[in-house]
Amino acid sequence: MLRTPEPVLVIDLFPAERGALLALLESLPPDDWFKPTIAGDWTAKDIAAHLVADDLGRVSSQRDGHRQPWVPADEPLTAYIDRRNAEWVAAMRRLSPRVVRSLLEFGGQETQRLFESVDPFALGSPVDWAGPEPAPNWLDLARELTERWHHQQQIREAVGAPLLNDATFLGPVLATFAFALVRPYRVVDAATGTTVQLSVEGRGGGDWTVVRDETGWSLRAGRANSPNSSVVMNEDTAWRMYVHALTRAEVEARSTFTGDPRLASHILEAFALVS
Repeated sequence: MLRTPEPVLVIDLFPAERGALLALLESLPPDDWFKPTIAGDWTAKDIAAHLVADDLGRVSSQRDGHRQPWVPADEPLTAYIDRRNAEWVAAMRRLSPRVVRSLLEFGGQETQRLFESVDPFALGSPVDWAGPEPAPNWLDLARELTERWHHQQQIREAVGAPLLNDATFLGPVLATFAFALVRPYRVVDAATGTTVQLSVEGRGGGDWTVVRDETGWSLRAGRANSPNSSVVMNEDTAWRMYVHALTRAEVEARSTFTGDPRLASHILEAFALVS
């Protein structure tokens, strides 16, 4: 039965996620900080430094009202974000792993105070990959958790540490990522009532359906009675698909498709990162 997706409320998960990261970093031998990761030429330390930027940048802009303007005519948004990220990480290479960890501890405390001060149901800025409209703050906070969590996954994979894959985190992460399913369908022409279903197997998984109605496509939680197309994958494949940690061919090989293949193919275009 299809229903409106429930808010993904994650305020209580931030301390646990950051605590797990700090414990991991504290345990690393010096060489592990400089191991390569899936994130281009970034090392584990570079990803940790990027998370510091996320923390301090959010507190500076959201709490203190300090913003660096982006001029669309000068640079596309994705290029602007990529350049700022690269400049920050390059500058942070001057700092020791111990200092980076301390900044993450500080940033976690400051952002938690900020997050707890926000009305989760008030409208805020758009979450770009979910849609252009102002989004409720709970979706922005859930997006922030997915950002932190997936970067921690990258560090853990790089250093050979166990992944943070329990349902406590995977459940909210996948429920948040599901809001990225609608965007690839905005250019898809289909009859009213058409449904495309994604089923994610595992304790943190679930069922989400993209539905075509009179005004466009929208997301529903649950299973359609007779979907026009469906995709089934496990939770490991799903989160990696959303952050493009697998190629499209790899996702296809790890998934089962039924119904109209043209419709199903757009599920694999979902992308739930800012850049």
